[in-house]
Amino acid sequence: MKSKLKIETKCKQENDAADEPVSPTGQYLNSKALNSCILAILESEVPIDESCALPQLRDVFLPINPRFSSIMIYDKKGVRQWKRVEVNLQDHVYVPRFLEGLSSESYDDYFDEYLTKISVEPLPQDKPLWELHIINCPTSKAAGHIIFKLHHALGDGYSLMGALLSCVKRADNPSLPLTFPSTRARSEVKNTNSKGYMTKVPRALSAIFKGASDFGYSFLKSTCIADDQTPIRGESKRTSSNPLKVSTLAFSLEQIKLIKTKLGTVCFSLSISVFLSCIMLNMKTEALYTCMNCFLQCLF
Repeated sequence: MKSKLKIETKCKQENDAADEPVSPTGQYLNSKALNSCILAILESEVPIDESCALPQLRDVFLPINPRFSSIMIYDKKGVRQWKRVEVNLQDHVYVPRFLEGLSSESYDDYFDEYLTKISVEPLPQDKPLWELHIINCPTSKAAGHIIFKLHHALGDGYSLMGALLSCVKRADNPSLPLTFPSTRARSEVKNTNSKGYMTKVPRALSAIFKGASDFGYSFLKSTCIADDQTPIRGESKRTSSNPLKVSTLAFSLEQIKLIKTKLGTVCFSLSISVFLSCIMLNMKTEALYTCMNCFLQCLF
């Protein structure tokens, strides 16, 4: 599916800038052994104006990080470097078209199929390692979707999320920076309720013991102990040919807030706990939907 955007634009970069070495983690994430990408999905209550994509990418997204305008190359010594290149934004923006007049459930299936399709396709190595997909079809979750496909070698999750959030503006006052509720009040309550060193010492010792135990177990698992045979463990000889399907699951924000309040945690930690619990349950079952149904019934 090719983009139908007609705006012609290019971003010229300075050729005399020094190349930046690729970190060991970045080299491994973009190698024959592993090719890892991140899919970040932004939902909109109204259809997305496609004509604003290229100017926004050129003026806001590219200047955030030079890696968004760089490719991986090998220098004369065989070391991988980030090389600044000229970016043709039209090569990075895709606007797929689906059939019109379908139900929201049908568009949900099309959306999941499209996510599966782009998740298994490797990013071209001859241009910067990111793509933008704009989907204007009314699914059951939103009227418009923006999908950022970013290679994990560009950065970790925190830095990439910060880059994406810096591209958006506040609806009430676009001139003000985007802010989130502060957790200072919660930390102050914790300090107020603290009972002194008699409470802090056992917690510190428990944290040290758990950290040492986890480190030792991880070391043994990586050197001596083999992983158990589970449904999610891939076989090394057939991993590349295993089928893949992406599915989306929406949680009610009110339910998330309710559990967050009862457990005294943050939404990010809660989301990670849900994800890890699903994986652990799936390791003991034969089908993913079975573990998801059991988990949701226990949770809600």
